Amino acid sequence: MALSKRQRAKAFRSVQYGLLAIAIIVIAFVADWGKVQRAFLDPEVAVKLFPDIIVTSLRNTIVYSALGFVFGLGLGLILALMKLSPVAPYRWIATVYIEFFRGVPALLVFIAFGYGVPIAFQVRFDNLTTVMLALGIVAAAYMAETIRAGIQAVPKGQIEAARSLGMSAGRAMITVVIPQAFRIVLPPLTNELIMLTKDSSLIYVIGLAIDERELTQFGRQAMNEYRGMTPIMIAGLCYLIITLPLGHLSRRLEKRTGGRKISSSPEASGVGASA
Repeated sequence: MALSKRQRAKAFRSVQYGLLAIAIIVIAFVADWGKVQRAFLDPEVAVKLFPDIIVTSLRNTIVYSALGFVFGLGLGLILALMKLSPVAPYRWIATVYIEFFRGVPALLVFIAFGYGVPIAFQVRFDNLTTVMLALGIVAAAYMAETIRAGIQAVPKGQIEAARSLGMSAGRAMITVVIPQAFRIVLPPLTNELIMLTKDSSLIYVIGLAIDERELTQFGRQAMNEYRGMTPIMIAGLCYLIITLPLGHLSRRLEKRTGGRKISSSPEASGVGASA
């Protein structure tokens, strides 16, 4: 007797659950859990990592991410307005910037500001400034498209109403459109902050003093010292202390904005074709 479509789907799910249960049972009996614990989460090693990993590395990671986000947000807003400008050269500059920095790895930007720019222009940035510039410049390319899409998602009637009240185009943009746009783009901007937090680990390429280490470099150096994965696991848990609340915040903000979808593709901009 042939099974119905629903019965076949139910049988397929049952087989999947059975295979998963078998895999868990095999791993539970085969694995040497004592050795796994010593390799990945040794309590003695974990205790030795505190409080340095919290007081220094977690704090530095938060500071680096915050600086990069604030700088990137400001620059991203400027780029978004340039992308929407009726002045063609502004749009060209913004488009080239966005496409370039969205296309190159962030690691190259860190190397450029850590070594290339100081050599080429005979200037020297401290590590805090280097992180802020490198993270912010890359993040601005992504934030610009998000903000631009948010601005275009604001109903045109809002602008028309503001203009009918005697506001100039610039004032209407600053006081009416941009505040509404930011309410729309808060969830994706929060996700961008999560990405920045993880990208802050790239600062290792410029070399850091002990009191400047972020979580990843702290974990790498401690792993070499203690010969195990425990420092990396603890560093990962510290990242989760930052990213999990931000992820929860992003979901809450998305619910508050009604899960409104915005498009960050260049094609969504209606100004690109007009010169």
